[in-house]
Amino acid sequence: MSETKAKPEDFDWENIGFSYHDLPYRYRAYYKDGQWSEGGLEESSFMSVSEGAQVFHYGQEVFEGLKAYRRKDGGVNLFRPDMNIKRMNKSAARLVMPEFPEDKFIEACRAVVKANQDFVPPYGTGATLYLRPFMFGTTPMVGVKPADDFTLVIFATPVGAYYKGGLAPTAYETGAYDRAAHAGTGQAKTSGNYAASLLPGQNAHKAGFSDVVYLDPRLHENIEELGGANFFGITADGKFQTPKSPSILPSITKKSLLALAPEFGLEPEETVIPVADIDKFTEVGAMGTAAVISPVGSITHNGKKHVFFSETEVGPYTRKLYNRLTAIQFGDEKGPDGWVYDVEL
Repeated sequence: MSETKAKPEDFDWENIGFSYHDLPYRYRAYYKDGQWSEGGLEESSFMSVSEGAQVFHYGQEVFEGLKAYRRKDGGVNLFRPDMNIKRMNKSAARLVMPEFPEDKFIEACRAVVKANQDFVPPYGTGATLYLRPFMFGTTPMVGVKPADDFTLVIFATPVGAYYKGGLAPTAYETGAYDRAAHAGTGQAKTSGNYAASLLPGQNAHKAGFSDVVYLDPRLHENIEELGGANFFGITADGKFQTPKSPSILPSITKKSLLALAPEFGLEPEETVIPVADIDKFTEVGAMGTAAVISPVGSITHNGKKHVFFSETEVGPYTRKLYNRLTAIQFGDEKGPDGWVYDVEL
């Protein structure tokens, strides 16, 4: 096996896209005999795992995504990593996996960023350092049961915009497939949910759409979430609405925007959103760690296109929310207490 490590000079920071790059360091910890190892930084991006490892056959895996942001003063921020480990531990409990200590997780994220600090994109480029923590079962087995041994990894890669257009409206369509079952693993961030989304996402791309709008798995009547992010809509009477459902992944970006919406006179609301009512929205968008905030110009449902603010321009509230959120993340504006964690370089 050969490893080609990335170098800072390899990158055009303003045009790097959203892809994996093999950076010098990552964090790993190992769970065995009922406890986690001390854990630490490792250099190799390859791992030696048994062909019988539980994760390969029965999918016992959870993951997260968060970002490090270069500030104007040269420092680096992490955005709400405490929320990531809380969600990861909830996902782990759903998949019969051990919790990882919250303080140790935040310390590990800081260590990965500090060790790879030359790859945190410069302030003003719009790019960030994306962190991907994940945990998976390593016990060799052929019978269906939970693993006893686990590995936790946190690696980093510099990224640009998740959607090629950046902060520009894109088109979506509703689909016939479900992302997750009503009482299934929809609220867990586990790889199986994303594997299920590959085919509908591919079909949407072939048809000229950015991705799919998933409807509720029981009735196919209510909006759930988008292929790679949560959904929000802004009504003419000033409501910031996001879907409420037991099969939606709880989004940290969504929680943040629900808290910020009142600053702009918007009333935040998590509620059931019938797809038949989407014309009530003057603006629609996708929100998530990778997507940040991405405006949705139109949704095609049952062959009919529903256009929101514009198919070419960003709506005023969407832009205000994007500017406010990213200003907090990059340290340009103060946000609510406890949202930003400094990384001591």
